[in-house]
This record gives sequence, structure tokens and C-alpha cells, in this order.
Amino acid sequence: MDQERQAPLNVVFFGTPPFAARILDDIAGDPDVLVQAVVTQPDRPCGRGRVCKPSAVKETALARGYPVLQPTTLKDAAVHAELDAYRSDFFIVAAYGLIFPEAVLELPRHGCLNVHASLLPRYRGASPIQAALLAGDHVTGITIMRMAKGMDTGPILLQRAMGIDINDTAQTLHDQLGELGGRFLLESLARHRKGTLIAQEQNHALASYAPRLTKDQGLINWNQPARTVHNHIRAMHPWPGAYFYLPGGQQPPRKVAVHPGKVGEPLPEGTHAPGSFIGIQNGMLAIACQDKTYLVEYLHPSHAKRMDALAFRCGYLQQLLPGDNICETLREPTEP
Repeated sequence: MDQERQAPLNVVFFGTPPFAARILDDIAGDPDVLVQAVVTQPDRPCGRGRVCKPSAVKETALARGYPVLQPTTLKDAAVHAELDAYRSDFFIVAAYGLIFPEAVLELPRHGCLNVHASLLPRYRGASPIQAALLAGDHVTGITIMRMAKGMDTGPILLQRAMGIDINDTAQTLHDQLGELGGRFLLESLARHRKGTLIAQEQNHALASYAPRLTKDQGLINWNQPARTVHNHIRAMHPWPGAYFYLPGGQQPPRKVAVHPGKVGEPLPEGTHAPGSFIGIQNGMLAIACQDKTYLVEYLHPSHAKRMDALAFRCGYLQQLLPGDNICETLREPTEP
């Protein structure tokens, strides 16, 4: 029994984005884990040229010489047979992007483990990092769970909390949680080998959900407290990106992406409409929110390069005075 327990665990890894690629790298460095194959989403067209690009996980897998599988669905019996042939101890899943049928959940000897970027049962679903930022949470974390039927409903095996800084973005949390996830996944596997891994059922009554983001969720609503605007902008960074539409006069409104900034000073009640231009303060563009200003250092107008606030003021706001509105609409403009 001891000799069997010391043998490397055979695993098939499922994942797609950079978050999962970081975890795959950690697994690859553990001599007690043998990666038999990597399953990732099919190559997708991206960018203006719509050129097919491999996922971050596929690039990592190929660099390490792992076999790569890219099924379009996990419901196909032929896919089940191919996965079953590995006779794996575990399937390890991190932001893969497809729901696992029960038939797949039952294939590995010890089940499927999922690395989820929240403290479950809070924020089940595809966008837990962004959901934590949108809510203004001060704490997030990683959950290692045994997968079950249903989205992120399985029992918790290990959980670690991590603080959220006021200037954290979805990108910075993504990087930190990826590092934390890999570390505690390996700890979970080590506990399994020692026979000390304990499962605890989730309290389903406390569950909340974080559905997949869409591009139009980046549109900024300045008619909110500045702290809420800040949370929104940093949750949308880097994708889909927070933005507003600058009035174009005789031209269509111009989309302007906003990089995360900071909350400014309180505004006297009734002095400035939300979305109005206040001025340049400490080299940053001050925009009115419901209660305070929001200070933006960098902006990125469509079909132009990213620029600092002073360059944006000179290039795009020459005809505007403090108090003028620079936000065209709180909805996506309609096509002409």
C-alpha cells in the first residue's frame, strides 16, 4: 500500500486561459504528478485578422511535450473512450470552459478536481474574479473542490483566502490566484497521497453566481458613486475593458477605453452632472460621478494609441469647458 501511495499520480489536465496555464506549469514541476494528456478548447479566431490562435494552455502543453486533445464537446462517446483509455487517477480542471457530463466525471479513479477562483459557494460560474471586484469585496481566494453534477456545486477539499487591494484589477487578481491555485492544488494532491484529504459539502443556501462576461458590460455608468465606478473599471481590466462614448458632434460617438484610475475628491451636491468633465487634476482627467470625481491617468480612444490624460485633453477635449458632458450615452449607440 505504501509503495502504491508513493507512485506518481496520473492525471489528465483540462484548462484553457492563462490562469489554467499557470496551474499546469506548477503541476508539471511536481515529480509526484504525471500529466498524461492536456485537454483544452479548440483554437479560436481572434484579433482584427480573425486568425486562429491556440489557447495559453495548449501553448504550455506543447512546450512541455504533452499530448493535446481539443474536442468541441465532452458529450461524445468517442471522447469518453479516449479519456477512459488513460486510466487516470484524477482529472484536474481549471477554467476549462465546458460542463462535464456525469459520464466524464466518473472516468478517473479518484474523481475530478476543480481549481476555482473564489471562496465557494460564493461566485460559482465563469467570472468569479470580476464578480468579487464588482461587489467591492475585500477578500477572495481559491477553492479546490471535487467536481459533481451541477456548476461548481461539489464538496470543498481545500480553501485559502487572499486579500483584495483597492487597486487590484481582474488581471492582478488573476495572476495572484493562478499562483495560489497551483500551490494549493498540489497540497490537495499531497494530502490525498497521505490519506488526509477531507471533503466538506458546500452550503448551497449561500451560493451566488458569476455568469460569463460580455463585451457590452464594459460600458461605464458615471451616474453611480465613484467607488462603484472604480470597482467596475478594475473588474473589466483587461477584458472586456471599461469605456465610454465621447460625443462626436457631426460624427458618430467615439469609443474611449478607460484604464483603472482612482477615486477623487467629493463634489458639492448639484454642481456637476455625472459624466461631465471637471478638469485636469495632478495630471489625471477628472470626471464627475454621483458623489465624487474619478481620476483617470490613461485613456485609449478607438483607432488611436493609448495616451495620458493631458494628451487626451489636448487632442479630444479642446472645445470643451469644465462642466461639459463627455459621456454620450449610458447605452450602446445604435448603428446609423
